[in-house]
Amino acid sequence: MNLARTLIIGNSGSGKSWLAERLAGHLRSLWIDLDSIHWLSDEHSIARPRAEALGMARIAADEERWVIEGVYGWIASELIHRATALIWLCVDDEHCVANIRQREHKPDDDELLMVLLAWAGSYRDREDSCGFLAHQQLYEVFAGSKIKLMNRGEITVFAEDLLPAD
Repeated sequence: MNLARTLIIGNSGSGKSWLAERLAGHLRSLWIDLDSIHWLSDEHSIARPRAEALGMARIAADEERWVIEGVYGWIASELIHRATALIWLCVDDEHCVANIRQREHKPDDDELLMVLLAWAGSYRDREDSCGFLAHQQLYEVFAGSKIKLMNRGEITVFAEDLLPAD
């Protein structure tokens, strides 16, 4: 796979950031989490204006080498023509919810956590550009190198095989 410009898509909690960080480090390339482009606030409650977010994403995608990851299909669809590889982390919703619970050290009654868990749990039901069907469509139309990883084990094996210890 030509990983010079890799786009990683998938549900919240699927392992996109984990894989992107490792891949970008190995390739010595830019790592962009689309959360940092989509959200204005650290609390993930105020979205950046759409045109501004797309402009920032396009500037990032103009770089020669990058790993860009996120759930936002509406942003990914604007960048996919620049990608040399597409990785879809198609992890089931239940595992994504469990991963979020494990990584977020917040009480179970935290309002923002509850929203995120509900969001991740609805991946296959959502009809927006951040849901399963939108990601499936991006994956199906992408003509470059691509791979769909279905669970944490496959993601780990992919990372280990692709990124041997230095």
